[in-house]
Amino acid sequence: MGVRSAIATGVGRLVGWGLRDVLHRSASQLPGRVALALDRDLIRDLSAKVERGSVVVCGTNGKTTTNNMLASAVEAAGNAVLCNRAGANMAAGVASALLPGPRADWAVMEADELSTVHILPDLRPTYLVLLNLFRDQLDRAGEIDHVQDTIVRALAASPQTTLVVCGDDPLSMGVAVRAREAGTRVLSFGIDEDLRLPADRVPEARFCQACGSELSYEWRAYAQMGKFSCPNCDFARPELDFRATGVSVGREGVSFDVDGPGVAEKVRLKASFGGVYMVYNLLAAFAAATLAGVDAKTFQQAIDSYHPENGRLQHFVVDGRDVVLNLAKNPTGFNQNISLLLADERPKAVYFAINDNFNDGKDISWIWDVDFERLAGQERLAAICGGTRAGDVQVRMKYAGIEASVANLVDGALAQVAGLPKEMPLYVLTNYSALWPAKATLERVGERHA
Repeated sequence: MGVRSAIATGVGRLVGWGLRDVLHRSASQLPGRVALALDRDLIRDLSAKVERGSVVVCGTNGKTTTNNMLASAVEAAGNAVLCNRAGANMAAGVASALLPGPRADWAVMEADELSTVHILPDLRPTYLVLLNLFRDQLDRAGEIDHVQDTIVRALAASPQTTLVVCGDDPLSMGVAVRAREAGTRVLSFGIDEDLRLPADRVPEARFCQACGSELSYEWRAYAQMGKFSCPNCDFARPELDFRATGVSVGREGVSFDVDGPGVAEKVRLKASFGGVYMVYNLLAAFAAATLAGVDAKTFQQAIDSYHPENGRLQHFVVDGRDVVLNLAKNPTGFNQNISLLLADERPKAVYFAINDNFNDGKDISWIWDVDFERLAGQERLAAICGGTRAGDVQVRMKYAGIEASVANLVDGALAQVAGLPKEMPLYVLTNYSALWPAKATLERVGERHA
């Protein structure tokens, strides 16, 4: 480490100490931002202290949960791990996570898709896990082909990185095909059976990534995820390396069998948090953990002891009522949350909070692509809209045939449901900037429920 790097590291650590220990605030980004201002090559310099390897997790949905489950599993195997667990997933957040300590065995880092081109060339990860690609924050990220181009360029600048990709997603496989042609090693994961679920609307990936013909599907798991092929060329879901079969999804959680490279015999994995998307997250984390040398028993133990702390599928009890908090920031994320709601057969209340702050994206026209109509006719559904765009969400509810009230904050939603039977759970679904205030309120007025 040179003089410039040493100074940047020292200043970054000092800023982190001041934020955490003096001001009692998050130190997930500012230390890295200050340090990178002093040394633009700091991530490259700090990566030298990671002795065994590094994994970067990216994708539109699920990367924070997947990244943190993976880090917990690698740590449970006896490794010292550096991880940006708070979800600060741009270059400054990665630099902040790399600052502590003189050495580590592994770095496990979440990366924003557009930031991969700034992170991969310097971190030079052993593996890049690509979970999925969906339309998200169009006013910032643009169309999906721009995101794909960025990830391909990032991999080209880090030729030693192996891409671990969701083979069920045509858009992610579009990246994989181009990356493989450029020399990147590619491994795939996916669900290897028809779950016989009703298909979502699929606006993202109707067409072949190679020739533009309309894709054919034998089945879909959700959105565009499934067993696809092109009738006019050889673009198709690959033979999967890591395969999930015997999939069970319910309100109590998910379970499935998995086999693949490094797995001596098929193993059964399970988690107490649910949704088909969670099968993919767990499978991706398991694949990366296996590649990092974690055995299946250790991985399962890590999942058993994993409790979300970042607002994703966190459970609370407020005045005797179950409250479930989760992030929903784009059409696919919302549709998967609606599937979770429908799996809960109890009458329920739902609070939809949508903001349009900078980190949310100002354009919220995507709410018209969410299948809210699936909730219409639900017995005793109490729908409440909130956030800076509560009125827009209420109008969307009206067109879906759902009568909804308005509460600007989660406190107001709690007040509105206070007169309802305690057996009715409250689901709180928010986008980015609405998540943390809702989480803080629920932690203040309620109790965590394991």
